[in-house]
Amino acid sequence: MAERRDKPGWKLLIHGGAGVLDRESLTPEKDRAIRAALDHALATGAAILEGGGDALDAVEAAARELEDDPHFNAGRGSVFTYQGTNEMDSAIMDGRSRAAGAVTGATGTRNPVSLARAVMEKSPHVMLSREGADEFSRQQGLDQAPPEWFATAERRRQLDELRSTPGGWFDKDMKYGTVGAVALDVHGHVAAATSTGGITGKRWGRIGDSPIIGAGTWADDRACAVSATGTGEHFIRAAVAHEIAARIRLCGESAGEAAKAAIDDMGALGGSGGVIVVGADGETALEFNSAGMYRGSASAAGRSTAIYGDETC
Repeated sequence: MAERRDKPGWKLLIHGGAGVLDRESLTPEKDRAIRAALDHALATGAAILEGGGDALDAVEAAARELEDDPHFNAGRGSVFTYQGTNEMDSAIMDGRSRAAGAVTGATGTRNPVSLARAVMEKSPHVMLSREGADEFSRQQGLDQAPPEWFATAERRRQLDELRSTPGGWFDKDMKYGTVGAVALDVHGHVAAATSTGGITGKRWGRIGDSPIIGAGTWADDRACAVSATGTGEHFIRAAVAHEIAARIRLCGESAGEAAKAAIDDMGALGGSGGVIVVGADGETALEFNSAGMYRGSASAAGRSTAIYGDETC
């Protein structure tokens, strides 16, 4: 594929979830720990991009770091299903060819984002689920982890709290800890990755937007890369990630304009959450309608992180 002329510099954005995040909801210690984890993921992905590496490698690497940190609802910190198991969803997409891979209900892969990439590159499919995804992961020789690796005491407490609430369906504090990364590399290509444990107490094999290509994850060199976090059912109904790319490509909107319009539309349906967007032209957007969103950005100019709604990043 021919590369663009006058390419912008590399960019990397990450998120670690959105929701009711204010200064009263986090202790100073947890605030510092989360910012450090976000910065570490940014540094990992930025090192690849600074060296002229691919956006696809950068988003996978950044997402893997977030999956390994129990502060976030992905990989090691995944929430519990109603039955007390950890079932993980992930997706990755390459803007060069719109190749994509996704998994849902994976239970044994240490880094689900790498399993999604293996589906994209090593299978003829786009999405694998549950036992099939686990079997494929083992066949590909990906790192496996036992149930106790994923099970954390705080996530168990959250499940117990939800179970004790009559008619409880969702995390009452509305903290959607999905992780994601989008990047633009020096070659002018974009990529996106998203990973999540879903929602606390999910039942019946529920699937949110994260592994749904076009809802929670999208990348297209003609427009942008997007990763979302929030009330997955609403992001699916609004096809948020693809909507943003379509508005940029077909309507000529900026990344910021398209992201705001898509979040507003999703919000009008009753949803909450946010997106990170990097355009093929280098413009970035971090848009959310929740009180806060764990987020970070990096470029040749430096790195920054933010949590609360009144912070810039």
